[in-house]
Amino acid sequence: MAAATLTLLATTATATATPASAAGHVGGGYHIVNAGTGRCLDIKLRERPCRGQDADLRLQAAAGGQVRLVNGANRSSAEVALAYAGDGKYRIAGRLWTFRPVGGPRRWSDQADGFAAGTTGGQGGQVVTVTTQEELNAYVTAAEPYVIKVAGTIEISPKGTELKVASNKTIVGVGTAGEIVGGGFFLGATTSNVIIRNLTIRDTLMPEDDPDDKDFDYDAIQIDSATKVWIDHNRLARMNDGLLDSRKDATDITVSWNQFLENNKTLGIGWTANLITRMTLHHNWFARTNQRNPSGGNLLNMHMYSNYLQDIRSYGNWARGETRAVIEHSLFHNVADPYFVDPAGELVQRGNVVTGTSSWRDGLIKEQGTAFDPTAFYSYTIDPATALPEVLAAFSGPQDSIGR
Repeated sequence: MAAATLTLLATTATATATPASAAGHVGGGYHIVNAGTGRCLDIKLRERPCRGQDADLRLQAAAGGQVRLVNGANRSSAEVALAYAGDGKYRIAGRLWTFRPVGGPRRWSDQADGFAAGTTGGQGGQVVTVTTQEELNAYVTAAEPYVIKVAGTIEISPKGTELKVASNKTIVGVGTAGEIVGGGFFLGATTSNVIIRNLTIRDTLMPEDDPDDKDFDYDAIQIDSATKVWIDHNRLARMNDGLLDSRKDATDITVSWNQFLENNKTLGIGWTANLITRMTLHHNWFARTNQRNPSGGNLLNMHMYSNYLQDIRSYGNWARGETRAVIEHSLFHNVADPYFVDPAGELVQRGNVVTGTSSWRDGLIKEQGTAFDPTAFYSYTIDPATALPEVLAAFSGPQDSIGR
């Protein structure tokens, strides 16, 4: 058997099969991850059922720079089945482990990538920390640049209020604690150079409301004609209208490392006849949503890569109108109509993986034309589609290391 190269990956959230609505920090723990595949080492203890979550394993120094995996509860060593011995039994032996350094945990740049590259937000302005709606509103609407740190949960009143964000602002959650509950943000035509990062924005959903009326269009983030916007490492869930709407020629936007959860209308782009908008969407997790994942109408350049769509009821990536789209290295699991393009548009797809009950209706166009070459605009690094469930479980949504 070839030796596996392993790396220690610091954990920041409880591991779940689907993105949790509120992941919990477990602090100081590690996943043991195969550097080549991204898969975690799971441990079966002989005295416990194989649930993969019972072992409190610690690293104990041994001779020659090796380590022993030790049960923190009873100090017994984890043992390894080395060879099949027959009669349903394996030969068990103690095993020492050597961890070969292959790089540290992922570190998150404060610089936007993709089409939002060059967005600086409130850089150079005063850094302030807010804990109330009044404080938050005062700073996001100010004319001056600010880096605004959200520490804790801010309840928005009246329900559905979208705070109007002025130019040159960074709004960032402190670790995993920053939450906006019952409201969201609005970026209008005079707004440019905004970063919204590391926040949970949730819960304006009104189950009794008609989703097709316009009376309670409560979005988590609405962008109308704004430019230079970076939406990064947020968790957006259960809003009465869209989780993220980008409309009316808003452009030069990057949407990265977010979780879009449990919503009807997820991410709508367009509401224009002009072919102006440029947007990058990468490393986002769409789970248990219905439509607009995203729906992109008349984008000059829509680049989507390393996104994970899971349990999507209505449709996945729709390149509408004359949109020119590139969709690559994404995973579609249990997704109705995973990706498709209108007759007037162009779509290039490569490296995508479609699994589970995913399927297309007859007559949909899965790819056509040449669209554009993303590398003509910027460089980027993909994660392969099959690695995305584990990568995004660990690294999408709010991160404890951001906003400190």
